[in-house]
Amino acid sequence: MFRLIFLAVTQAILMCTCQSLFKVAADRMGTFSWTWHFFRDGILFNWVLALSGFAGICSFVEWIYMVRHYPFSQVYPLSSLSYLFGIIVAIIFFHETVSWSQWIGVFLMLAGCYLIAR
Repeated sequence: MFRLIFLAVTQAILMCTCQSLFKVAADRMGTFSWTWHFFRDGILFNWVLALSGFAGICSFVEWIYMVRHYPFSQVYPLSSLSYLFGIIVAIIFFHETVSWSQWIGVFLMLAGCYLIAR
């Protein structure tokens, strides 16, 4: 069971990394336009977007491994661990405020993860 939790935490961190880098990349793209300049500089040569894709692919490969080797009824709910990491990243890196109701929701999801994993 410890291995499943370790894999779920790693996969959630990779997914959160992917989404966070995607947000940074999207912010750097500038205003969307149907021009070659936008696609060349905003998308094709956006190294943050490439890192986001790499983290997403790693997360996807780990997800495939998890659903292949563990019961789906345990693996799928553990994917909600990414919400915890998402809130932490939002606070630390994006300087967002998180309401008490959001924290309560995250802790309820973590309690559910605990009950499912035992």
